[in-house]
Amino acid sequence: MASLNKSDVCVVIPAYNEAVRIGSVVKAARDRGFPVVVADDGSSDGTAAAARAAGAEVLEAEKNGGKGAAIRRGIRRALEMGCAAAIFMDADGQHDPNDLERFLQALSSDRYEVVVGDRMREASKMPFVRRVTNRTMSAMISALARQRIPDTQCGYRALKRRALATIPLYSDRFEIETELLLEASRLGFEIGSLPVRCLYADEKSKIRPVRDTCRFFRFLFVHRYLFR
Repeated sequence: MASLNKSDVCVVIPAYNEAVRIGSVVKAARDRGFPVVVADDGSSDGTAAAARAAGAEVLEAEKNGGKGAAIRRGIRRALEMGCAAAIFMDADGQHDPNDLERFLQALSSDRYEVVVGDRMREASKMPFVRRVTNRTMSAMISALARQRIPDTQCGYRALKRRALATIPLYSDRFEIETELLLEASRLGFEIGSLPVRCLYADEKSKIRPVRDTCRFFRFLFVHRYLFR
């Protein structure tokens, strides 16, 4: 596969109440030559305006529908734009924009349709509970996918157009990141991993530990029952 041009690869950022950080995240991607689409998930703090001011195309939702719903809207827009691929970043500034270039290089390989960031090589910088949870979930999902994915919960990931167009996604919340990997594996796509750097500051996770963990295990049960 020929090398991809930055103009053909959009950066998709799902965002909810990230007005403080979204401008710098968008600007960092734009400064590196990538078009940016922000899927604003019903924010009430001016996230959409801040993203638009920084140069992003903004898809606004009237009410909060969850990260999964925002990602699905971003995928639809990437396909409408004719993008050859999309790179997904979180809006809280944890993903190092310098890794965008490396995702672009990985996407230029014929081997992978999906490339997922791997934060676990520098896991000592990750909060302890999150580190243990990520390792446990990644082991479980890798077993179900029948291929090794070191960091299945990393939102920093990239998909080529064929994967964007053919992987069926239905989840509305955080379990979409697991759904995407399991569905990609079911369709026969090989998933690559790319070491990435995570920038931890004082941001608070939007994951609700009890409720979202229950949703995750319910999703795994249903998915395994439907596709066993």
